[in-house]
Amino acid sequence: MSDPVTLHDIYLARQRLAGQAARTPLILSQSLSVRFEAEVYLKLETLQPSGAFKLRGALNKIASLSPEQLERGVTTASTGNHGRAVAWAARRLGARAVICLSELVPANKVAAIEALGAEARVIGRSQDDAFVEARRLVAEEGMALIEPFDDPLIAAGQGTIGLELMEDLPSLDRVFIGLSGGGLLGGIGRAVKGINPQVQVTGVSMEKGAAMIDSLAAGEPVEVEEEASLADSLGGGIGLDNRCTFALVREVMDDHYRVSESAIARAMLHFFEQEKMLVEGAAAVGLAAIEEHDIDIRGQKVALIVSGNGVDAETLMRAKTLIDYSER
Repeated sequence: MSDPVTLHDIYLARQRLAGQAARTPLILSQSLSVRFEAEVYLKLETLQPSGAFKLRGALNKIASLSPEQLERGVTTASTGNHGRAVAWAARRLGARAVICLSELVPANKVAAIEALGAEARVIGRSQDDAFVEARRLVAEEGMALIEPFDDPLIAAGQGTIGLELMEDLPSLDRVFIGLSGGGLLGGIGRAVKGINPQVQVTGVSMEKGAAMIDSLAAGEPVEVEEEASLADSLGGGIGLDNRCTFALVREVMDDHYRVSESAIARAMLHFFEQEKMLVEGAAAVGLAAIEEHDIDIRGQKVALIVSGNGVDAETLMRAKTLIDYSER
């Protein structure tokens, strides 16, 4: 079986993304570096035009479509950020976009998709329910399906983050990456380990509904029940017919942690109060893991993938209610 995502694929993706997606900054966090006695860097995918890393994969996929496919339009199912990315990329490339979402997707993310000119359809209580409608649009209207993660072109697009990490910090020791469907971790892991196999790739999921981790434990893709979480972008299954990211994550991920809602909340508040950044729960899980599990990173050069900024004031207030200030 051939490798579904190669380092060469990731370099080709970077060529397609040139002038479209941003090359995001990697900045040293003084507060976290002092606290953990390490060099802790933040990879700010929050500064993508769509507000999250998903733009890389969506652009790479949509840019590969034929003019005839673009004419028929594109569709996807999303927990929010991927939908925003597809909407942004479709508008940039002149294609109609229909984004299918579940009822668990926050209203601010639905509004952001509509603001980009795409049609948002809210279908059912899960990502799987939303996918039923997306696949109907493919079958009946001939639209092109832009997978959220399980597509080599999507994973290769996300992998361009790994190229930038290794160029900006060649001596990187470890990277913490939010783990859901595996496109982000798989792509970054393929890139950094293709350049330096010694880099430790650590995945982080929320406590409940961690589909990829449950699937890896079972040895095959399994279904999980989705639950509301501050890290809502990490929700959803990996697909029982997963053809790309399950094998990729199994190969490139070194270790994994689950984090509680209170740990995610504390990390979000750190970004807000200390780094002066508004980040969503999924973007804060790397810090949440280090704090909650007392991970020893002393003396290391560590990168946290700050994956998206899809958070509103209501969610931030909800995060505050989860924190026992006596423990801060």
